[in-house]
Amino acid sequence: MKGIILAGGHGTRLHPVTLALSKQLLPVYDKPMIHYPLSVLMLAGITDIQIITAPRDRATFEGLLGDGSSLGLRLSYAQQEHPRGLADAFLVSADHVGDDSVALILGDNIFHGAGFAGLLQSLARDVQGCVLFGHPVRDPERYGVGEVDEFGNLVSLEEKPLKPRSNLAVTGLYYYDNQVLEIARGLRPSERGELEITDVNRVYLEQGRARLVQLGRGFVWLDTGTHDALMQAGQYVQVLHQRQGVRIACLEEIAWRMGYIDQDECFSLGARLAKSPYGQYIMDVAQA
Repeated sequence: MKGIILAGGHGTRLHPVTLALSKQLLPVYDKPMIHYPLSVLMLAGITDIQIITAPRDRATFEGLLGDGSSLGLRLSYAQQEHPRGLADAFLVSADHVGDDSVALILGDNIFHGAGFAGLLQSLARDVQGCVLFGHPVRDPERYGVGEVDEFGNLVSLEEKPLKPRSNLAVTGLYYYDNQVLEIARGLRPSERGELEITDVNRVYLEQGRARLVQLGRGFVWLDTGTHDALMQAGQYVQVLHQRQGVRIACLEEIAWRMGYIDQDECFSLGARLAKSPYGQYIMDVAQA
């Protein structure tokens, strides 16, 4: 399975902060926002990942993450000249996906919960159709909403409905088989001129090949697209660290625990950042 992180756009909801800097490069407590979606793909066992950026930000992302080899990854970069909707990611990254299945994650989404890595890996082993991830929210009218029947089967999808049929928001993480490339090529732009991800998902739903996995109690999904949400996400990560001593989305630790790098390599990555608490944490983890 290949991975795509969509980190383009202009971050207009975060202006003026994002006038000169990509939203996905802003800090969420102790690390850049892009680390969080990248960590999700790493936990899923995906190591060949393309990051889609706006043209002005590509060099900065490359300077931050490089080619990924230090983490045992293969990172590449592609430019989205203009924001054209989430489904445009499959047109931009078609060569990267090739004949494989693909996981798409939005660059401003944060996921955290017990057993998440195991769930991601089990679902990634054999993707038939599409797999969506739903999370209960208080205000579903702000999101794409999935409705399931009494057996948990996905029966409808609506985009920002006035009267939602459920409280299950479709999160910014998606698994697809290779047919997604063909579906994306055949989409008609919406009234806003965008290729909508909900339209992709509806094709799979009509085929009877769409699944909604519910992320329930004890699981956290955060969209950091507004100033308040960005602050709340940072506070959540801070509380976890201060109370439990863990640093979620620590790429170096994940790379070691997933077997992408060895213990010595993990320690060396921490040593490069030894003057920061983050670097000291990595060295402590590698020595534990």
